[in-house]
Amino acid sequence: MVEEPRSGVRKPSRPNSLRAVEWRNWSRTESVHPIRVETPDSPEAVQRAVQAAAHQGLTIKAIGAGHSFTGIAVAEGVQLLPDRLQGVVAVDEASARVTLAAGTRLWQLPRLLTPYGLALQNMGDIDRQSIAGATSTGTHGTGGSFGGLATQITAVTLVTGTGELLRVSETENAELLPAARLGLGALGIVVDVTIQCVPAFALHAVERPEPLPEVLDDYLERSAREDHFEFYWFPHTQVALTKTNTRLPGDAPRHPLGLLDRVVGDELLSNDLYRGLCALATITPAMIPGVNRLATRLTGDREFTDASPKVFVTNRSVRFRETEYALPRAAVPEALRELDRLIERRGWRISFPVEVRSAAADDNWLSTAYGRETGYIAVHRYYRETRPDQLEYFAAAEKIMVEAGGRPHWGKLHTRDAGFFAQAYPRFDDFLAARDRLDPGRVFRNPYLDRVLG
Repeated sequence: MVEEPRSGVRKPSRPNSLRAVEWRNWSRTESVHPIRVETPDSPEAVQRAVQAAAHQGLTIKAIGAGHSFTGIAVAEGVQLLPDRLQGVVAVDEASARVTLAAGTRLWQLPRLLTPYGLALQNMGDIDRQSIAGATSTGTHGTGGSFGGLATQITAVTLVTGTGELLRVSETENAELLPAARLGLGALGIVVDVTIQCVPAFALHAVERPEPLPEVLDDYLERSAREDHFEFYWFPHTQVALTKTNTRLPGDAPRHPLGLLDRVVGDELLSNDLYRGLCALATITPAMIPGVNRLATRLTGDREFTDASPKVFVTNRSVRFRETEYALPRAAVPEALRELDRLIERRGWRISFPVEVRSAAADDNWLSTAYGRETGYIAVHRYYRETRPDQLEYFAAAEKIMVEAGGRPHWGKLHTRDAGFFAQAYPRFDDFLAARDRLDPGRVFRNPYLDRVLG
């Protein structure tokens, strides 16, 4: 039985267009001045916007929170903001499936899903993104038995390049579902997604520093055994800050972080103090190894239990830039060891930690975990570290990851092109065929899609 939504789709009363101004993404790696900005408040309004753009010979792109580091959301023609398409569209409580409007932000989901006793099966550690943007770019969390957000999708409604409102599900246009779940914005403007949720659950989190060599030796076993395992490694140290989350029933006793832990640990040390240290390190790089050693002593040693979104998600206010590669899981330990050796060999000073996670294999055609058990290595730099010698780090890390069989995250910095992806993804040509079918006039193209799809 499908129940009427309690929250409804938010439709504020205001014009469907805004004055075009310069848009910049969160990391300040991309900017554009679109010809015009549209703010549709319904699927029909999205259809009209697409049809008008096509008629005028303009491209059109939807953007969410701008949290991608690549130019995947850059709109040179019409920029479509989905902020008026938010909230719960429908709920099927019997199947635990919830349809969400495309612009719904991940941070809104606990409030929207709690009345139904539901939660997302897995989440990443940042929740600023829109649900359509996060799934379209392959956002993921960690857990060797769990897929990324797009694997939780059972249906998508999108507006195609010809202005058609198309439903893709297990029973309607089902052949397109492995493409539409993670469509890069190349197949259409997503107006809603249906998510397979699970009963609300708690997580028991154990965060602690451990010797990096031992963590690497045990990475494969722990990624398979633990529900959600990840770790951070600060270069110039031999310490891994591990985080192990164990799933518990929704009514399990809670032992959340106290106010002092949250203010001091999550805000003061992880954000405010760290932001200042990163800024100082750009001026005095020689201090970075000492700062990193201090960071491993001050953070990552605590234990708590809380509702799953409060454990999965961490506030990240320090602005950074990132590249991330998905590797065959067995290749992760040696790739990280090689990265460590390279940093020391080149004499680089790297202030931001490297993050290591995992995901189960899935069958979405352009998923970084397509067809294989996957491990992720993400490298970061403070956003003000933009000198050519500082950016060499990303290029060198990318070379290591590619040689290890890696595939880059679609929303994070990389230099790969369509020739590479044609070899990396067995169903790449099938995705291109779906694009030809749904956007024959390339209404949704932009420079990034031209590079990665051809």
